[in-house]
Amino acid sequence: MKTLIAAAVVALSVFPARDAGAQAYPAKPIRLIVPFAPGGPNDVIGRVVAQKVSELIGQPIVIENRAGAGGAVGTAAVGTAAPDGYTLLISGTSSLAINPSLYKKLPYDPIKDFAPVSLVGTAPSLLAMHPSVPVRSVKDLIALARSRPGQINYASGGIGSAPHLATDAASSTPEELAAYHRSEITKWANVVRTAGIKPE
Repeated sequence: MKTLIAAAVVALSVFPARDAGAQAYPAKPIRLIVPFAPGGPNDVIGRVVAQKVSELIGQPIVIENRAGAGGAVGTAAVGTAAPDGYTLLISGTSSLAINPSLYKKLPYDPIKDFAPVSLVGTAPSLLAMHPSVPVRSVKDLIALARSRPGQINYASGGIGSAPHLATDAASSTPEELAAYHRSEITKWANVVRTAGIKPE
């Protein structure tokens, strides 16, 4: 259902202005902050990107994992770093797109504190279970869950992650989903109306 988009290497707020005597960028190692624990999709993609880019630019790119608060800890470190191009962020949707909806106050502004550089990868989400579970399709899983309310458990990448939100939405009643979609339609209709967006 959801493809984790590594919105990636987003923390180049502004390259520094250069005068004629300034050193060419990059003149020193670059930090690439991954706001999650080692081994996850952002970390793996970040390490591949860092290795290849390091070879191209002739400077080391040092990976720094700063996990916590759904990616907010590492993302804040990049958002408050000097905007000199030596501190970069690789992140998926959670720290820049989901967290603003989950937290009343973040120590960074995903729009003002970051400038997107490139999409560098995607990481699909999978639905998997033990082979002994009598389920061979999503339809089977829904039927099993309905026959055993409150007894089916799942694991995700954490509260607020895209897989968690997708599973949480799937566990809602039809009435809850309808109410959610009505509120989303109303919210986005107001945004479209305020922005003066017109379909062609």
